[in-house]
Amino acid sequence: MTKGTYVDGFVLSIPKKSTAKYKKMAQEANEVWLKFGALDYKECLLDDARPDKAITFTFPKMAKTKPSEAVWFSFIVYKDKRHRDQVNKKVMKYFSEKYGDDAMKDMPFDMKRFAHGGFKVEVGA
Repeated sequence: MTKGTYVDGFVLSIPKKSTAKYKKMAQEANEVWLKFGALDYKECLLDDARPDKAITFTFPKMAKTKPSEAVWFSFIVYKDKRHRDQVNKKVMKYFSEKYGDDAMKDMPFDMKRFAHGGFKVEVGA
């Protein structure tokens, strides 16, 4: 992975029946973010929630995941926060021009249970 000092992270619940649609959307997003300068882009399906361990707040609980859904964790790596803002501006313009106002209407997940945050890398940069 290319090192950067800023990461956007996402946690969301995807209906299992919508996995193919989400992966297709994520593949396009991967290509677009990298095209506009992101250093790395990953979409990860939860494989081990560790329910047998003493964890007070698991990803499925945080994402309010239903039995018919799967948890995905995604992240995009940037040089720094300024770089993230520049890349995201280009990405949003691209998607707005390509899909117009309907870009967010047909998401294969519940946007109300979508967590996102920008993180400054403190160790490992």
